[in-house]
Amino acid sequence: MLTRFAVAPSGFKESLSAQAAADAIAAGVRRVVPNAEVDLIPLVDGGEGTARALASATGGRLVALPATGPLGEPVGTHFALLGSGSGDTAVVEMAAVAGLSLVPHGLRDPGATTTYGVGELIRAALDSGVRRVLVGCGDSGTSDGGAGALQALGARLLDADGFELPHGGRELIRLHRVDPVGLDPRLKDVDLLVACNPYNVLCGERGVARVFGPQKGATPAQVEALSAALENWAYVLTRDLGNNGTDLRHGRGTGASGGLGAGLAALGARLLPRFEVLLDHLDLDARLARADLVVTAEGALDHQTPRGKVPAEVARRAKLHGRPVLALAGTLGEGAHTVPGVDAFTGILPAPMARAEAFLRAAELLTDATERALRMILLGAGLPRGASV
Repeated sequence: MLTRFAVAPSGFKESLSAQAAADAIAAGVRRVVPNAEVDLIPLVDGGEGTARALASATGGRLVALPATGPLGEPVGTHFALLGSGSGDTAVVEMAAVAGLSLVPHGLRDPGATTTYGVGELIRAALDSGVRRVLVGCGDSGTSDGGAGALQALGARLLDADGFELPHGGRELIRLHRVDPVGLDPRLKDVDLLVACNPYNVLCGERGVARVFGPQKGATPAQVEALSAALENWAYVLTRDLGNNGTDLRHGRGTGASGGLGAGLAALGARLLPRFEVLLDHLDLDARLARADLVVTAEGALDHQTPRGKVPAEVARRAKLHGRPVLALAGTLGEGAHTVPGVDAFTGILPAPMARAEAFLRAAELLTDATERALRMILLGAGLPRGASV
């Protein structure tokens, strides 16, 4: 009998936070098993909700402040100061200041948006006296290679005439020189870590402009222009700042959050697989091992899921303990059936519906889908071997 459930979902981009997704799944579980032990483990991948989740998990706190948003206008944002044994660590969530959700649909142009606010948050974290700054990458609305963040931290990005470049990744095609003289000197004394998807690279056919540009609103022509601009950015950045031992064009994680990984690597940051950095605070493995069934979820389950997405990581870890895994998804795409470690999966939409309606009803749909899936699992578990229905 299934009595212990580990509910470990990702958030649904622009719709549900990881916590809201976990709550919705738990509601569905309790419709079927009212007395179930449900361990809620909302998982962060560096994107929306990362700072809040890690502050909560460690007994830390959020620090609220204004900073420059992706369109260049001020937004209210925050960073986290972790508690417990990580009291000298700040978490900067790039999505909280440069995320796609902060860019209205009619204004989405990844060649124009900026990570300037990310640099401002890093500077504010340094002001708090921490020795380590963890930058969470994910859900970005930018593709400027981290140029804006470097500008906020004191670097000057100059064109051939010696004028400072304006914000936006497309401007990097005109970059002639990076002047590092004004960089915040405290960067040399802090451990700067970037929690990123190692599959994302800056340049080439699998570079961020081509893979993620269209999702952020770029036309085919804008994608090619942005690709060329990021190639120039990698070249000039490597020449003028060095690369911290990382190939800024093709190195693992350099394409994180529209290339923020590459920009920060040039400042000496270490680019680390996000789950190695983020999940250690949640005691995930031990909690999965205690469950009879592990339930995970994300907005889309498809061929990209094994490339660093939450359900694939949850399934991998669950299988180390022999635990079965159910995955729920907003949409099912090509390759959904190939995610290693996922034993069963289902979409949450009971019928075709408009995107706006699905987003509005996401929690309800997720709860209902959990109930349907669990009833089917329990029905199958109760059938005699060899029975047919």
